[in-house]
Amino acid sequence: METVTVLVVEDEGLLLLEFEQALVNAGFNTVTASSARDALRTLNATSTPIHGVVTDIRLGSPQDGWEIARTAREIDPQIPVVYVSGDSALDWASKGVPNSIMLQKPFAMVQLVTAISQLLNETSTNQPSDG
Repeated sequence: METVTVLVVEDEGLLLLEFEQALVNAGFNTVTASSARDALRTLNATSTPIHGVVTDIRLGSPQDGWEIARTAREIDPQIPVVYVSGDSALDWASKGVPNSIMLQKPFAMVQLVTAISQLLNETSTNQPSDG
């Protein structure tokens, strides 16, 4: 079974650690970024394949989680995206990428794991099969 790598983007250090730990405990590999710039650099690097994205919306820079998700979808149109936000959920319908999930902070870590797992499962079932 292929190891699934999730990019986790959160500018609040303790939350980043919590999100990363929850995903690692669920069996995912994680790559973390604490800024939009680092996240975009990771997405554009070809060395690490990213299978899913969990991103905060407001990252304290002109670039935000909406832009990270759009960039990820330009690279892989099927990549699962989970947005996490304390105050931007109302913008999800207009700014979020299709077939994404929004989690309003605070939320239980199991909700994060469930959300990314659900999207990854949907993505894998939509892939053309070889047989």
